[in-house]
Amino acid sequence: MPHRRRVFFVSDRTGLTVEALGSSLISQFGDIDFVAVTMPFIDSAEKARAAVAQINAAHRESGKRPLVFSSLVNDTVRAEIDKAEGLVLDVFGKFIVPLEQELGQRSTHAVGRSHSAGNAKDYNHRIEAINYTLTHDDGVTHRGLEDADLVLVGVSSGKTPTSLYLAMQFGVKAANYPLIPEDLEANRLPPSLIPLKHKVWGLTIHPERLHQIRMERRPDSKYAAEENCRYEVAAAEKLMRQAGIPFLDSTTKSIEEIATTMLHEARLVRRVY
Repeated sequence: MPHRRRVFFVSDRTGLTVEALGSSLISQFGDIDFVAVTMPFIDSAEKARAAVAQINAAHRESGKRPLVFSSLVNDTVRAEIDKAEGLVLDVFGKFIVPLEQELGQRSTHAVGRSHSAGNAKDYNHRIEAINYTLTHDDGVTHRGLEDADLVLVGVSSGKTPTSLYLAMQFGVKAANYPLIPEDLEANRLPPSLIPLKHKVWGLTIHPERLHQIRMERRPDSKYAAEENCRYEVAAAEKLMRQAGIPFLDSTTKSIEEIATTMLHEARLVRRVY
């Protein structure tokens, strides 16, 4: 049985950046059961001391030093966290200080540069993309499809979460357009998508996995029947091949992998928020 280790992600803002970096690093140690706690908005010495008390309590309880990933900008707050009874890995110090030396310029030390609404243009672009994607989820409307950056097609294969991830993470206007039985029987793209074929990407999935998903939604229905799932997946892949639509198998890929592949292959601008 893997042994457990406490991990703390400490940030003066949302914690998304340090959480992503720290999680990526500890994922390389698969034999350890990491119990993670994110501490966002630690932006004063008082809050830092409270965080240190929680970290130290975890040390006393487990007998093992917690791992502490920190991305704090303020020097006073960082100094307090450095007192914690844990392995403190200061992301800010590791990267900003060498950058200052290389660039010959002191950084702004401004809190919340990476995940904030400080840049109104970027923030509004992301909100617009999210609203667009929600409006164009699952073929709700055909209006405005020409404004999409990407149009995702396929059967039940993760189109909605992928579309939302593209919008929220990269500001991509992604429309989710399901292929319905009439499309599969006709073996052609819906007429509204033909002028947008250069924007269309497909997602497919193993029939067995599709069967599992649909059984949770509508148990023992024709829609969820394994035979029907096999037919729909095969017909959708045939349609996409014939139409020259690139498609990815979502069965074993994460949303992040799917989205990154699409962005790269479609040569879309990556705006990271």
